[in-house]
Amino acid sequence: MLDHVPLIVKISNFAENIQTRKCTIIKNSEEEINFVAEVFESIKRLNTNHINSKKDLEYIVQEFANSMDDIWYKHAKMVNITKHSKSGWNENC
Repeated sequence: MLDHVPLIVKISNFAENIQTRKCTIIKNSEEEINFVAEVFESIKRLNTNHINSKKDLEYIVQEFANSMDDIWYKHAKMVNITKHSKSGWNENC
């Protein structure tokens, strides 16, 4: 009579998607200065005089969010992510 039990271990291989690029604005760059200036202008243009309902507020917030997306993608650049080097400019986002 044996005191051993067979042991089976199943190790699954999963494909892992590692992000190698990201969209960013480099600190202290001309793009950052322009981005901040356009954000301020967008905030100044917000018309908050007639917020009479939740729907009015939601509309203004959505318009602001769309504006921020447009400004971000106008000034941001796609950079490669590496563990040893600083990011370099490649292309528009």
